[in-house]
Amino acid sequence: GEEGILEAIERSSSNLVVNALVGFLGLRPTLKAIEMGKQIALANKESLVAAGAFIDTSKIQPIDSEHFGLWYLLQESRPVERMVITASGGAFRDWPLEKLKSATLEDALKHPNWSMGQKITIDSASMMNKMFELLEARWLFGEGKYDAVIETKSLIHALIDFKDGSSTAHFAHTNMQLPIAYAVLGKVEEQILKPIDLIEVGSLEFRKITSERYPLWEIKDALLREPERGVIVNAANEAAISQFIKGKISFLDISKRIIHAFNHFNGLPGSIDDVFEIDREVRRYTGAL
Repeated sequence: GEEGILEAIERSSSNLVVNALVGFLGLRPTLKAIEMGKQIALANKESLVAAGAFIDTSKIQPIDSEHFGLWYLLQESRPVERMVITASGGAFRDWPLEKLKSATLEDALKHPNWSMGQKITIDSASMMNKMFELLEARWLFGEGKYDAVIETKSLIHALIDFKDGSSTAHFAHTNMQLPIAYAVLGKVEEQILKPIDLIEVGSLEFRKITSERYPLWEIKDALLREPERGVIVNAANEAAISQFIKGKISFLDISKRIIHAFNHFNGLPGSIDDVFEIDREVRRYTGAL
């Protein structure tokens, strides 16, 4: 359990911890690794979503493809106008909007591009996963303009618009080997992945993320203005998804409950202890809706 993980981090002689746990339960291991002076290869985005204000991000190397892509592009050190990450659009990107009312758990788990765990696939369908990744980017790379766009083939992971009017994108096959190699080795000079064949790809399709299809998107800007409130949406999301999996609420109810909790709770955590207390309060509140 959790205590075993924390003990393993404390007793390990390695100076690098890979945290790929899913959900809020990944926070304590992140905090323990920092306490022990270790570097963290981080895939557990909820650590930063819920407690980014209290985490030393200089200890973190992101291994999610989107954040690795931004980090990779930022090595050029040019003045940045905007940072953009991409989304697949999830299971319902092509569904008629009316049909979303009857979406089932089985439907939500049919990701168009790949197979992932249950929670992250549902988060992808609701666009919560991309909201989390925007918050994570904000904590990793500082204040600035952040946005997301749907790229249906999941070959572009990140784009940066520079102040001079030029833009650049990070293209790579979806594979964790590249970001993990950089996290472990620090510097990579040999080929890790086969380069993308643009002729074989043929074309790319980009789509705007709309709140009509993804209702959570209506709170994106407010959340990025106050990223400390990420603990609220994360707790509400985990509570609502649990109810959806049990068949107690509909797919669209997930977003409704998260927005309800976000509007109800407006206090900001002043300490890491506050983060855990707010998490408990929001879970109780969301579970009772």
